[in-house]
Amino acid sequence: MESWNRKLRMGMVGGGQGAFIGGVHRMAAALDQQVDLVAGCFSRDPENTRITGEQLYADPARCYATYQEMAARESELPADKRIDFVSVVTPNASHFDISKTFLEAGIHVVCDKPMTYSLTEAEDLCRLVERTGLVFALTHNYTGHPLIRHARQLFQSGRMGTVRKVIVEYLQDFLSVPHEKLGQKQASWRVDPAQAGAGGTLGDLGVHCLNLLEYVTGDPVTSICADTSHFLPDRSLDEDANILLRLQGGGKGVLTISQIATGEENGLRLRVYASEGAVLWAQEDPNQMQFYRYGKPRQTLTRGRGEYLDEAAGSVTRIPPGHPEGYLEAFATIYCGAVDAIRRHLDGAPLTPREYSFPNVYDGRRGLEFIEKAVESSGRGAVWVEMS
Repeated sequence: MESWNRKLRMGMVGGGQGAFIGGVHRMAAALDQQVDLVAGCFSRDPENTRITGEQLYADPARCYATYQEMAARESELPADKRIDFVSVVTPNASHFDISKTFLEAGIHVVCDKPMTYSLTEAEDLCRLVERTGLVFALTHNYTGHPLIRHARQLFQSGRMGTVRKVIVEYLQDFLSVPHEKLGQKQASWRVDPAQAGAGGTLGDLGVHCLNLLEYVTGDPVTSICADTSHFLPDRSLDEDANILLRLQGGGKGVLTISQIATGEENGLRLRVYASEGAVLWAQEDPNQMQFYRYGKPRQTLTRGRGEYLDEAAGSVTRIPPGHPEGYLEAFATIYCGAVDAIRRHLDGAPLTPREYSFPNVYDGRRGLEFIEKAVESSGRGAVWVEMS
């Protein structure tokens, strides 16, 4: 049980100066004091990596010019020095090559979403994770919220009955202006097919919606009918999508996403209506969830109430009721799950992906299938296409 007597050592690829999500990952990984960041290749620009390393107080000798060098040199270090896992926080197009390099070097991986550039890469990565047996975590961070864990348990237990209708939406106005022409790094790669892949908003927001819907209900989407659009000139990737869903259990749904929805900030909302009740949850107010039963008064469930929330929620609650938890805490919950799985692997008692408390490589493959099927459906005139 040696791994339980120390913090795990993390490396990072990406997240240098000008990046957003890298800082989020670093804060999330550090929140529960289980992880130390000890190495990195923070940018394709070695000078950016050097400056970022200085600001993070990282050992200059472990701030690498390339991720290939980082994987090779870290894997050659003694077991009590090398990184235990790497966090991949680069644009989509590089996720596969970086993850593959570290997995083949025997290093566990935590990767930002969407998992890869294409479905083919996602399937190759599934096979590689199966072959190596290493931990692969995907940061669909919204699954880390306590009330989402409670909602999942409500449906898994059968207390909600059969899902009849689902509405999931994720609305932003982030791309309502051409930030990519104004020098904003975050917009530049997201609107570039060479870096983002086949989907724009589909990859940025849509995969979160699909993952959250299926995580909570346990009822997979079997077919979709998608209508995607882009409105600003000189863009080719979708900025907006409206998608009809059919679920395995017979229910129907609507998934709507946009990054040109004027005035919206980070409007992720989930509504699930089932035969025995319904839940409504909004990411911008994550500490409350509406709970309905037919003919009964509407209830507002609040985070941190052990009197009526399941243990699934309590186990990821850090502070008492009335002290809000949010985005970073949910992100940190994904890291906690990954850390637990890595510790068990290091101590010779690995979990199976089915036992993980966090999204895994198969969830990543599911997201890439969703993107490709939505692009196909819209390209064929918004026809129904099957999901596997």
